[in-house]
Amino acid sequence: MSDASLDHQRLLQRLNVYGLYEVKVSGDGNCQFRALSDQMYKSPEYHKHVRKEVVKQLKDCRSMYEGYVPMKYKRYYKNMAKVGEWGDHVTLQAAADKFAAKICLLTSFRDTCFIEIMPQHQAPKRELWLSFWSEVHYNSLYDIRDAPVPKKPRKKHWLF
Repeated sequence: MSDASLDHQRLLQRLNVYGLYEVKVSGDGNCQFRALSDQMYKSPEYHKHVRKEVVKQLKDCRSMYEGYVPMKYKRYYKNMAKVGEWGDHVTLQAAADKFAAKICLLTSFRDTCFIEIMPQHQAPKRELWLSFWSEVHYNSLYDIRDAPVPKKPRKKHWLF
């Protein structure tokens, strides 16, 4: 079994242990922002708005994040503004700061199953729960008892 498959199995086991339900979001490069959108707005479709707010936070508070970016900072946040650019640990911290949220990550890492990201200069006003399949994908998490009910596809009625 490949390392990626083992990581995924580990993540699935952790979801079961903690009684969490995973809402899968599209793997189009926007998954971190889609998962954050799902947590805040109950829909992944507001990912562009979430990305825009996170990038604004990065631009407005450069001194808080620049030391964690391995390239020219302006290039970093300009790249991050592009739809499809993968989010990273810096964008998660910026999201925690921007939205006054404690971000709880259930990971597939062998040695670390749970990571908390706290806002740096304020008390959190909400919790956002994400799964992180190591270096591959983010999804949105809910307590199994609060899992959203999947919407049934609407039937199309043809008029003849």
